[in-house]
Amino acid sequence: MANTKSAQKQVRQNERRRARKRLFESRARTFIKKTHKAIDAGDVDAARLAFHDAQSALDTAAEKGIIHKNNAARRKSRLAKRLKLAESGQITPVVTKRRPSGARPRA
Repeated sequence: MANTKSAQKQVRQNERRRARKRLFESRARTFIKKTHKAIDAGDVDAARLAFHDAQSALDTAAEKGIIHKNNAARRKSRLAKRLKLAESGQITPVVTKRRPSGARPRA
């Protein structure tokens, strides 16, 4: 626990900053996941829209200093590359098998 008044204030400031940063990080991650999910499902149009949102969220996070601009660029590049492969038909839709409810995962 912080002892001095200034240290206590710093703790409060850090908590507020962390909450604000998490909002932007989470938003970017959500749109990236939506893009991946749409690509895996074979829905290229939805993937394009989700990619646009992911790009915007990553740029915003980089502008605010939450992630480094090169980190944002790398993530956008990888997403764009994957989207382009999906558009050209080189990524086949993924079919997931569901386990029956109550089934235990394999060890």
